Amino acid sequence: MTDTLAAILLGILEGLTEFLPVSSTGHLILATELLGFNQDDWEVFNIAIQPAAILAIVVLYWRTFWDVAKGLLGFEKGALSFVGNLLVAFFPAVLLGLAFGDVIQAMLGNAVLVCWSLIIGGFAILAIERWANPPAEGPGVAGVPLRTAVLIGLVQCLAMIPGVSRSGATILGAMAFGVDRKTAAEFSFFLAVPTLSGATVYQMAKHATALTTRDFELIAIGSVVGFVTALVVVKLFVAVVTRIGFAPFAWYRIIVGGAALAWLSLR
Repeated sequence: MTDTLAAILLGILEGLTEFLPVSSTGHLILATELLGFNQDDWEVFNIAIQPAAILAIVVLYWRTFWDVAKGLLGFEKGALSFVGNLLVAFFPAVLLGLAFGDVIQAMLGNAVLVCWSLIIGGFAILAIERWANPPAEGPGVAGVPLRTAVLIGLVQCLAMIPGVSRSGATILGAMAFGVDRKTAAEFSFFLAVPTLSGATVYQMAKHATALTTRDFELIAIGSVVGFVTALVVVKLFVAVVTRIGFAPFAWYRIIVGGAALAWLSLR
């Protein structure tokens, strides 16, 4: 398989999985393992294409971001609460990321860990779906209590373990703390903007001198494909979870994790 085709496939995978509770990082690690590529060679690529998914959120929710920007200029309470909630939820990931960056980096090449994280996370989703009782409607991201935003941020840190899923941890965590499904999903989407942007800038700064022109070409290809794919997936995801919940994603995680674990053991 050529590098260009691999970049396209990984871009599609990033766009499909970044905002679903199935772990985009885990899928990218398993995909590179399945394709027989060196994890180290594609590690920066997998991180560098994340801003494409972020851009999809900005495009889809441009009116929300515009309204918040205008509200901040006028010191409106809703806009200040919106940004404040995202910042306090983002802060725990910054602290842990800086403190344990090397440990997190080492885990990114562990495909077996990804498999177990997918399986355990799938059962965790089923448990939360069964016992959590979120309201049918909520006040939106700006209306989430500050304490709940902090708790969501702490839960997001679990996603530093590859295979856990950042979106899954934040969405299901929010629901467990009494946030309605739609608000939980949107909180996760918006929280991805500072979280993924920060992680990408940090990693690109670390590896910038090692990147070649060809690397940047592949990143550009993967980013375009990931952006287009994410645009479609996010819209469908919100419609699906508000109607039928997260159980299908949980079973998907369990099946994929189990199948991948069996495949890895037989290689």
